[in-house]
Amino acid sequence: MKKIRISDITMKQAAEGFALSFKEKIELSKLLDRLGVDLIELEGISNPRIDGLRIKSIAAAVSSSCVAVPVQLDSDISPVWNALQTARHPRLQVCAPVSSVQMEYLFHKKPEAMLSAIERTVSACKAVCDDVEFVADDATRSEPAFLSKALQTAIDAGATTVTLCDTAGTMLGAEFAAFIQAQYNNLPGLEAVTLGISSVNTLSMADACAIAAIAAGAGEIKAAAYPLGSANLSNIARLLAAKGDMLDATCGVHITQISRIVDQIAWMCQSGKTPTQSGPEEDTGIYLSRHDDITAIAKTAQNLGYDLSDEDIAKVYDAFRQIVEKKDRVSTKELDAIIASAAMQVPSTYQLDTYVVTSGNNISATAHIKLTKNGKTMEGVCMGDGSIDAAFLAIERITGCHYELDDFQLQAVTEGREAMGQTVVKLRAGGKVYSGRGISTDIVGAGIRAYLSALNKIVYEEAAE
Repeated sequence: MKKIRISDITMKQAAEGFALSFKEKIELSKLLDRLGVDLIELEGISNPRIDGLRIKSIAAAVSSSCVAVPVQLDSDISPVWNALQTARHPRLQVCAPVSSVQMEYLFHKKPEAMLSAIERTVSACKAVCDDVEFVADDATRSEPAFLSKALQTAIDAGATTVTLCDTAGTMLGAEFAAFIQAQYNNLPGLEAVTLGISSVNTLSMADACAIAAIAAGAGEIKAAAYPLGSANLSNIARLLAAKGDMLDATCGVHITQISRIVDQIAWMCQSGKTPTQSGPEEDTGIYLSRHDDITAIAKTAQNLGYDLSDEDIAKVYDAFRQIVEKKDRVSTKELDAIIASAAMQVPSTYQLDTYVVTSGNNISATAHIKLTKNGKTMEGVCMGDGSIDAAFLAIERITGCHYELDDFQLQAVTEGREAMGQTVVKLRAGGKVYSGRGISTDIVGAGIRAYLSALNKIVYEEAAE
């Protein structure tokens, strides 16, 4: 029975249809890896520092799935490869248009120039990575003779997978199967590599086209756990499980876990920008003990996304040692709080003056916040999806700066009706994570103080640079 590779493209769709934070992308990758997809496709690199860190972090988090990242035609592939090479199973993707319209208007290349660019880029990728995929964009609208030349050029240059993309999405299942079969008839060399397919869902036929392509000989399918105009990963996996004998094909997706994991992914993609939403989260099971030295603490902090100086690492380690003298182990969330309170303590550029927050079950939450900066009072009013969201948006309005909220943690540090609440806020700026800590009997007040603590660290470092 033929093993069909499932390549998830949810992350690539995220760049177009919805926003995911840095942390959410890592969590999404872990869920897909646990689900058993063969490949996880990521967006390419536009900002070497930020995107390189994103790819490295995901590569470190994924244990079984292949991590695939695209490179641009005739470009320096080293930034992508430097970020991806730590993955256990890396793949470089070379995407090129093969229809006349896209070649002329998107890349301004004639057919022969496009073939040369494909050959150079695939060869460069093959020189550093064994697994190279050539993606033929708009393949169903290309000239058959040129499509065959493009595929053969990529195969000769070292591509181990070639993917045909139906970016129009106007074919029925039988038409797409005939298109796939025609490629095998026109190019016998296809038998030596894996043929992949990708189809958009313009006519709601993407799933049908994927199954038809499998029947015609395709070995890899691009689908999404949270589909936006593409084949549905859950549907494809269930169809292969139900009709695998008829198709003589199977896949490695874990059907018993698919409902739960896909629901988690859907929640993550639909959750929007509300900072207090944390969703279904599982304990990582990672703890530190008194036996861990400063090197282990520094590595764990780096895995959490922090880029700490040697001085800050020493401060964090000293604070950690004081805590493990009183308890057996420290979780990664507790380490976040230690870093927030011990690392990079800076003067307060922005200080909290007053805040008023109103909320209820039939009114929108509104926050009115006053801050002081260099003795000058600044204020902002904003509505949000909950008290914390409104408060953070009001601070953004005052400062005129927006930073990605990487994490928001809340926990009680004392007991009783007047318990003190501790919050840790992690903001991401320029590819680095900055954390702040706030304590108050008022949850909103603790959150505001934690946000300002992280914000002041960003402002201080940006001023220093």
